[in-house]
Amino acid sequence: MDKKRLYSPSYVKEIIDKYNFRFSKSLGQNFLIDGNIVRKICEEGEISKEDDILEIGPGIGTLTEELSYKANKVVAVELDKSLFPILDETLAGCNNVEIVPGDILKIDLSKLFSEKFESENIKIVANLPYYITTPIIGRLLEEELDIDSILVMVQSEVAERMKASPGTKDYGSLSVFVQYYTDPEIVLLVPKTAFMPRPNVDSAVIKLKIRKEKIELKDRETFFKVVKAAFSQRRKTILNSLSSGLKTDKATIRAILEKADIDPKLRAENLTIEDFSKISAILPPFNIY
Repeated sequence: MDKKRLYSPSYVKEIIDKYNFRFSKSLGQNFLIDGNIVRKICEEGEISKEDDILEIGPGIGTLTEELSYKANKVVAVELDKSLFPILDETLAGCNNVEIVPGDILKIDLSKLFSEKFESENIKIVANLPYYITTPIIGRLLEEELDIDSILVMVQSEVAERMKASPGTKDYGSLSVFVQYYTDPEIVLLVPKTAFMPRPNVDSAVIKLKIRKEKIELKDRETFFKVVKAAFSQRRKTILNSLSSGLKTDKATIRAILEKADIDPKLRAENLTIEDFSKISAILPPFNIY
């Protein structure tokens, strides 16, 4: 292939110098400059010509380019307007790529999917800015889009929290939230040297395989309020943290825990998703407001 690849550090520098591009710290911009990592991401995402891809934050198109070679279609949502002329050049030969201007936290995703995709196999791929990782993941999962998986590059510490098991120090409300919707797996560790500019921490690529069958909940809102309350004071017992977090007297919480067959002396990190489900199913609705 004669075309210069976008993961070449010298070519990235050439492009950003040509357009006088300035990396935005507020947008958390770090561009991939490691071809092995780029190829591995597509490999771990099992991207094929049967797949349509939603990419979040294409940057200068490094990963977008590789995705275009593997997928049927790539729709990339980009917030930074200064990148649009760069993408016009770097992705000029990628006829199956469409750049959509917008904020992934505000854009109508259902409308985007219906207008841009025809395939029944839709996957989301993203190199997410560290500062906004959790809100983006939260929105993508809560929307319950008709997708197969979400493959995202995040801070390695955040990836560990997403996949953490009960009883471990990394297990928390993010773990419960992500694991309610998906089956998470860290598929790739990425050193800070794979980016320009170089971030202060290492990254990881985590694959979130969407669960087709989720644990049954009486009320999802109540469930997540219980989880949030439980981990709000994680050093306390589940009895104390729920009483404080839900603003409910200990006698009531103790009775709920006993009915759910959960030891009130345990801490939130010791409880499974099923345990939180039992508590939320028993909890009177008025106690969560």
